[in-house]
Amino acid sequence: MLEDTGERVIPENMKITNELLVEHVARYHFASEHVYGRVLDFASGAGFGTHILAKKGRKSVSEVVGIDVDPDAVQYARGTYYHPISAFTEGDVTDPGLPDKLGQFDSVVSFETMEHVEAEEQFLANVYTLLKPGGTLVLSTPFGKGRGKPCGSPFHVHQLTVDEFTQLFPDYTSVGFYFQKGALIKPADDHHGGHYPLGIAVCEK
Repeated sequence: MLEDTGERVIPENMKITNELLVEHVARYHFASEHVYGRVLDFASGAGFGTHILAKKGRKSVSEVVGIDVDPDAVQYARGTYYHPISAFTEGDVTDPGLPDKLGQFDSVVSFETMEHVEAEEQFLANVYTLLKPGGTLVLSTPFGKGRGKPCGSPFHVHQLTVDEFTQLFPDYTSVGFYFQKGALIKPADDHHGGHYPLGIAVCEK
């Protein structure tokens, strides 16, 4: 059985009303409208999101590869979320050798990953290299007090401010930002105030 760390989303072990589950599922359904071709789910965890992308993308997606650093998560995903066009493999998102091992993708999805990563620049460099020219990245992270500052989660290195998040993608040809609260995802320029704890970027290389 896959260990529940307190941050890990394992739908089979959660109630349908669990906010963490609702947020994650909503993000993958949102991403399914943007991805196509060969898709990478970078830090795929238990694998449910990879499965959503494979199921929802049957007309536009040719392959979905889920990568996670935890061998137990990879094993769980393989046993729980089989789909003919998906595969799960072990790998570290900050491994500079990953692009050579995996090749390039038409779309990259990485949700709630970078706040766990010390080597943020290498992670973002890998994402960029793994994405084909003209490809689409969909990436999310929670907002907080900023880079290098303690945050409330023992699992996070830090949580970026909104301004820090929006400055992460200078090399992309176009970037759209969205805010998320629960299942609600809205364009950043249409949120009309209020607190949105999560940000999503949709970028074209």
